[in-house]
Amino acid sequence: MLDPDHGKITWSVSHLGYSTYYGQFAGLSGTLQLDPKAPEKSRLEVTVPLGGVMTGSARLNEHLAAPDFFDTAKFPNATFTATKVEPTSPTTARITGDLNLRGTVRPFAIDATFNQAGIHPVDQRYTVGFDGRAVIKRSDFGINAYLPQLGDEVSLRIEGEFKAAP
Repeated sequence: MLDPDHGKITWSVSHLGYSTYYGQFAGLSGTLQLDPKAPEKSRLEVTVPLGGVMTGSARLNEHLAAPDFFDTAKFPNATFTATKVEPTSPTTARITGDLNLRGTVRPFAIDATFNQAGIHPVDQRYTVGFDGRAVIKRSDFGINAYLPQLGDEVSLRIEGEFKAAP
């Protein structure tokens, strides 16, 4: 299972061309069934609580939860379900699947890097760690507020530590 304290997504978007704005989602949940000898048989499902967006501004957090962005009253979570894991090197893979954001499902791909696996020194549980990168177009999911001034492409940096069941 995904360790909610060590699973997060940091996102960035062009802010009117003046700067690159960063925010983060934390509190992710998910499961990973990893077969190291046959990574293509691995399964991954992750849920992202959209109401937990963190920008450093309470006012902006509230605006992002509103209907013109995430509409968290109707769509409290985004989900990703992997349909294919394709190794690209001994420590990298392309994970493709379906991203459900605001009730719209689109193909989505993550370029993942394996960090390490082993017994975690703090909790003594077997842990597997990954980093990932991806880009989405927010307009593909009906998030059109302030286009084109506010960037359409959103870069994602994904971090995750998965723990073996206790």
